[in-house]
Amino acid sequence: MKDIRIAAAVMNSPVAKVQQNLTRMAQWVRTAKKQGAALVCFPEMNLSGYSVKPEIKDSAEPVPGTVTRVLLEFAEREDIVILAGLAEKDESEHIFASHLVAEPGGKLGLYRKLHIAPPEHNIFSPGKEIPLFSARGVTFGIQLCYDAHFPELSTRMAVNGVDLIFIPHASPRGTPEEKFSSWRRHLTARAFDNSVFIVACNQTGDNAAGLSFPGIALILGPSGEIIEKKLDTQEGMLIANLKADDLARVRDHKMRYFLPNRRPDLFDRLIHKE
Repeated sequence: MKDIRIAAAVMNSPVAKVQQNLTRMAQWVRTAKKQGAALVCFPEMNLSGYSVKPEIKDSAEPVPGTVTRVLLEFAEREDIVILAGLAEKDESEHIFASHLVAEPGGKLGLYRKLHIAPPEHNIFSPGKEIPLFSARGVTFGIQLCYDAHFPELSTRMAVNGVDLIFIPHASPRGTPEEKFSSWRRHLTARAFDNSVFIVACNQTGDNAAGLSFPGIALILGPSGEIIEKKLDTQEGMLIANLKADDLARVRDHKMRYFLPNRRPDLFDRLIHKE
């Protein structure tokens, strides 16, 4: 990977206020650019707002569509890569919790949440692909909130060559301290076990549809160390320089880089035996 300066935004996203959320997001995109970021990541479903009520279907957008055109315009105008989330509706009326990667030059990437949490089952369909993305000299993956609780997903991404994993959240309830304690348990493991950077950010505040979010954002290094953290409910942004040397220092160490010594053959035999 190349050194990269990234931003992770904590944002309030009322449900069904797509235009309002786009306008607010544009302000944070400009802020990230002014602070020298090459890429900015927003929370899960920051554009449509997050809800598990049937009404969220009314806010779902096609991809590509109006919202994607606006995002690509933002990316081109500010010369920055934008990761942003929305409820996506496909041609068959399936609804996905999706995250977009909008790049200058008109390139658009799409990730659909793979692991659907129990409260989401009646609304969202699961994605079927594990796409990887490359921009500004780094290769990265995206996971959405509940996805991060399944270790094999991060390992698959790491084996396939990611340098970092963005994990946007729409994780409600609790205090910032309680959410941080939860994230420290599993996100640190995802970074440490796979020798990757982890960047996580959450929605914050009342979403006008019955949920309140505690905010917070966290950036972890490839040894699981905290690089930056934001532990309050205010809208805001983390900025961090992710350095190639920090990644190489772990991966060049025989006892700190675990992936080369995995035994996928062993697991395959166990699965087939069952």
